[in-house]
Amino acid sequence: MKNKYFFIGVTAILVGCFFLGAKFYKDSQQKKLNFLADEKSELFVREHSPRLGNPEAEVVLVEFLDPECESCRAFYPYVKNLMKEFEGKIQLVLRYAPFHGNSKEVIKALEASKKQGKYWQALDVLFATQPKWGSHHNPQVELIYEYLGNIGINVEELKKEMKDPQYEKVIDQDFSDLKALGVKGTPTFFVNGKKLQEFSYDALRALILSEIES
Repeated sequence: MKNKYFFIGVTAILVGCFFLGAKFYKDSQQKKLNFLADEKSELFVREHSPRLGNPEAEVVLVEFLDPECESCRAFYPYVKNLMKEFEGKIQLVLRYAPFHGNSKEVIKALEASKKQGKYWQALDVLFATQPKWGSHHNPQVELIYEYLGNIGINVEELKKEMKDPQYEKVIDQDFSDLKALGVKGTPTFFVNGKKLQEFSYDALRALILSEIES
């Protein structure tokens, strides 16, 4: 008789653990999907948006940037540091805010570089060389093709690809979304849809950490 009650007790505990585990899994999955499942999430993340990091990450960091923006260039290393610190827990999504004179051409070049598998390398080199091609006093946007060629991009193919009307649509969509979200400067960050209110590395890190730990 004792063995019978023992078996029943163990079975009850195992069943209870199963349901608790199932609930925890369901809650964790719901947490993961909360932001992207929201009907307004497409304002933050579009199908064409460049993404870096774990596609299953619970935290989505969205940055509206302008490749000709000096502040975007200066802050970019900090973004890379955060991606490294929270590797596996975060996904970076880039959106375009073409506020400067040559931004559209540079954005088209960046987007076209995807066809050659060089998007992130292209972004790195264009930020690194921005003071030369994007000087506000003497902009020389034509120099970007020299710098892109230096990282193995076929510039002639790139220029042909840039003529595709889809890239103009990407820029128009991102500009429409940034207006809807009230983005007025760059860089502007959102973490799981929450706008960074205080522009600083520490504030951005704290917001990311709060979403990871929530």
